[in-house]
Amino acid sequence: MVPRVYVTSNEVPQSALGILKPVAQVRVNPRDKPPSRGELLREAARVEGLLCLLTDRIDARVMERAKGLRVIGNMAVGYDNVEIDEATNRGIMVTNTPGILTETVADLTVGLMIAIARRIVEADRYVRRGRWKVRWSPMMMVGSDITGKTLGIYGLGRIGLAVAKRVRGFGMKTVYYDNVRNQQAERDHNLVFVTLDNLLEMSDFVTIHVPLTPETRHSIGQKELGLMKRSSFLINTSRGAVVDEKALYSALADKRLAGAALDVFEKEPLARDNPLTRLENAILLPHIGSASAETRVAMAELAARNIVAALRGETPPNLVNKQVFRLKCVR
Repeated sequence: MVPRVYVTSNEVPQSALGILKPVAQVRVNPRDKPPSRGELLREAARVEGLLCLLTDRIDARVMERAKGLRVIGNMAVGYDNVEIDEATNRGIMVTNTPGILTETVADLTVGLMIAIARRIVEADRYVRRGRWKVRWSPMMMVGSDITGKTLGIYGLGRIGLAVAKRVRGFGMKTVYYDNVRNQQAERDHNLVFVTLDNLLEMSDFVTIHVPLTPETRHSIGQKELGLMKRSSFLINTSRGAVVDEKALYSALADKRLAGAALDVFEKEPLARDNPLTRLENAILLPHIGSASAETRVAMAELAARNIVAALRGETPPNLVNKQVFRLKCVR
């Protein structure tokens, strides 16, 4: 029997579908929006493979309905939208798309650092709203330099390290905190390992690159933001819930923090009445960290290759829950 695969978005590039179609019957969500909960439950029950996005919640209820499901191909590096333990216990392989988006997200991170420090987005609004009345003024729209400042990297994975490499050109001092120390990276890239509290206290820019886990959820909250300098900036291109948004809003509104540039939020899409939208010292992006044409195509194709490998009985190149094989052997 030819295996079946459900693709949750009709925006997944055709080249990825072309990888799937020689080995599977492929059904694509025909609607221009994510599948409803009911649609997801119904479609998952019919397939052996699922190509999903980080916006699709793949939990125990979905897996309970999906009796024949063998592989979940998440088109993202993060997989907090999938209940990994549940999938493992049910013998379902979960895959992701790491590495491909590293450089693209690192580029955006540095771009956000420059944009928030030099008030680029705010200055654009200033001009568009007709507020530019004087040809030149010594203190008009002054911002902050980046060169020579201290960057704190919270999470030194692939993306955090790629950011560290980029900012050497700005002559920045770079410190980092991760739950695993990387002494080789320290030697190669002149990095200094510090505690998270020390990182927050000493950094002019703090950039977040940790996955969302129970330990990292709201790990940047009122206490942590209170450790940062009033002149410092927070950048988040990882997962929104790492930061307590209410605490961040208070810090920005009270000018206890100079600014924040956010590509991710606790609830997406961001509500129009979210108080962060009223702040001039915040840059808010619609989760575009990996949004270059080249990267999104490569992510989709890798997600498809992961699924194809699993359906052929092979080990997918980016298997998240490798223990799934150990549990199968035990059984």
